[in-house]
Amino acid sequence: MTVLALTGGVGGAKLALGLARVLPPDDVVFLVNTGDDFEQLGLPVSPDVDTLTYTLAGLASADAGWGRGDETWHFMETLERLGGETWFRLGDRDLALHIRRRELLASGAGLTAATAAIASALGVRHTILPMSDDAVRTQVLTPGGRLPFQHYFVRDRCVPKALGFEFAGAAKARRNPLIPFGRLTAAVVCPSNPFVSVDPILAVPGIVDALQEADVPIVAVTPVVGGKAIKGPTAKMMRELGIPATTVGVARHYAGFVTRFVIDEVDAAAEPAVRALGMRTTVAQTVMRTLEDRVALARAVVEFAR
Repeated sequence: MTVLALTGGVGGAKLALGLARVLPPDDVVFLVNTGDDFEQLGLPVSPDVDTLTYTLAGLASADAGWGRGDETWHFMETLERLGGETWFRLGDRDLALHIRRRELLASGAGLTAATAAIASALGVRHTILPMSDDAVRTQVLTPGGRLPFQHYFVRDRCVPKALGFEFAGAAKARRNPLIPFGRLTAAVVCPSNPFVSVDPILAVPGIVDALQEADVPIVAVTPVVGGKAIKGPTAKMMRELGIPATTVGVARHYAGFVTRFVIDEVDAAAEPAVRALGMRTTVAQTVMRTLEDRVALARAVVEFAR
């Protein structure tokens, strides 16, 4: 079995960890959103790639879900004292990763090769693929104008109203050539934010077409349970976009692409409405509070894909 897991953010990384525990390295490939990527303090930062890398390496902060759990903050404290820009916090150990990425990119390596080198050095055995080595940058449309995603998400704490999203550079980006479309048996859309974690991946030309041509089950796991997002601003964005903040609202967003949909037990009554969109459904516990939860959901998703 070869599974392609589309992921971004903390919610996606949780299921990705479960999949990595259930499936050996040859059986799952993680395709990661890079629309969040940006340059900070002269360093190339790939938040979703790094969150997944730290998670699979067993280094992620258990409290935050992002960054390292063994982090210290002397660099940021000193930078703040010097009057530097500190709204995006880079921990001392995390800083080393970004410096290493800059070195690798400067040497001529692409983002895929740099990611593989860093992941391998941290002991990650599963394949992590950025969606593209070309720059794609998510822009959030707000009443005050366009905001780069990290300015909206971190600096402004998701306060501005989201009117829509654009993915600058996506139209000319080349999909990652290492995506194993020819040997896939399933694709999984992790419970990431549909608009800013999954849509940027799908915006890269050729990815949707290749998945549909592969004619494999495409299984999505809802990121919304009981009208609330498990992590992040998904539900807020849906309301601001005029989309019901429900599991059916998420399923409708994926209609025509996703063929199977995993609904949380809390929303089991939504099954008929999701099936009416042309998707097969299953009900599972999708809220992942523990490692056991992540593994159990991953097993359910893999079985459903089969």
